[in-house]
Amino acid sequence: MINHEINRLINFGLQQGLISEEDKIYTSNMLIGLLKLNEFEIEEINETLDTATPILENILDYAVAENMIENTVTERDLLDTNIMNCLMPRPSEVISKFNNLYTKSPKDATDYFYKLSIASNYIRKDRIDKNIIWKASTEYGDLDITINLSKPEKDPKEIAKAKLFKSTSYPKCLLCKENEGFYGNMNHPARQTHRIIPLNLGHEEYFLQYSPYTYYNEHCIIFNGEHIPMKIDRKAFTNLLNFVDILPHYFAGSNADLPIVGGSILSHDHYQGGRYTFAMELAPTEKEYKIPGYEDITVGRVKWPMSVIRISGNSKDKLINLAEHILSSWRKYSDASVHILHETNGEPHNTITPIARKRDGRYEFDLVLRNNRTSNEYPLGIFHPHNEVHHIKKKT
Repeated sequence: MINHEINRLINFGLQQGLISEEDKIYTSNMLIGLLKLNEFEIEEINETLDTATPILENILDYAVAENMIENTVTERDLLDTNIMNCLMPRPSEVISKFNNLYTKSPKDATDYFYKLSIASNYIRKDRIDKNIIWKASTEYGDLDITINLSKPEKDPKEIAKAKLFKSTSYPKCLLCKENEGFYGNMNHPARQTHRIIPLNLGHEEYFLQYSPYTYYNEHCIIFNGEHIPMKIDRKAFTNLLNFVDILPHYFAGSNADLPIVGGSILSHDHYQGGRYTFAMELAPTEKEYKIPGYEDITVGRVKWPMSVIRISGNSKDKLINLAEHILSSWRKYSDASVHILHETNGEPHNTITPIARKRDGRYEFDLVLRNNRTSNEYPLGIFHPHNEVHHIKKKT
């Protein structure tokens, strides 16, 4: 049985371009060693699969039966990532192929990288396909609604075992570049199949990766090579527009840099992007404005349930200057009549969620004005979705 599954996996790797004919013996021996086998016979396999999941599940069941691992989600994930690592190209090979394809077309480069991320099981497509997704028709357009079922729940036994595992500071977080190839443990997912692409966004080192739990098509993460906190400022605006210059078929945005309205990892500077059109991008502007000194920049208020300013123009520098001006003005803005205070006791409350894209050859920003104040009535945020409409959103 296990001999057959190894042959199936080799066949899958060949079909998906993870390995070449010249790699078959090497890869087979890697798998034999990992699974502690003494014998192996080559079989002719004639099948086509979209993902390696059916094969991996059989191998994992074998590993459980042989007492190699316990039958828990965490231990199965650690082993199946190690298994797929036997078929993975080296980081330098992935970068080289991405760059070669990029010279022909940025889309060809990202198509390759995204396909690799799925074929390697880094993006666990079988789990993501379980997500419940639909569009809700509203006066603001067709909103995307997702119930995320792709993150597996740990059972009590796993949680107890994880507590016994000594915590370490390497890698410092899930976004650090040191995750590439990381073996993983009970408290940190295996990342042997994780690959990252260097990006030149300016004066600092950034990398491109795909999110292992994609929320939309080609959901990517652009992260700083250094473990430094997120910050919305001129540099962030510049980086976002530089990114859409590099990959003009992608959008790029940043979570806000304050708790409640910000992302789940504020400790590491990063942005998110992808190849998807959200409803806000399709939403029209309902009022336009002229800002002195920026007459050649189109400025409008987007018809959206949040306060969104859309600015667009041909000049990247002017758009960045205006975005910085709006951010600076908003950070100092207060209106107590509607509970907007820019700070209390020295704690800042106002920031911006910026989303950048290229549309018809012009640079465009959607700048979402955010305020993270809380109250006794709304402890999770006065201007954040309240419990009655967002009661099922939980993160553990």
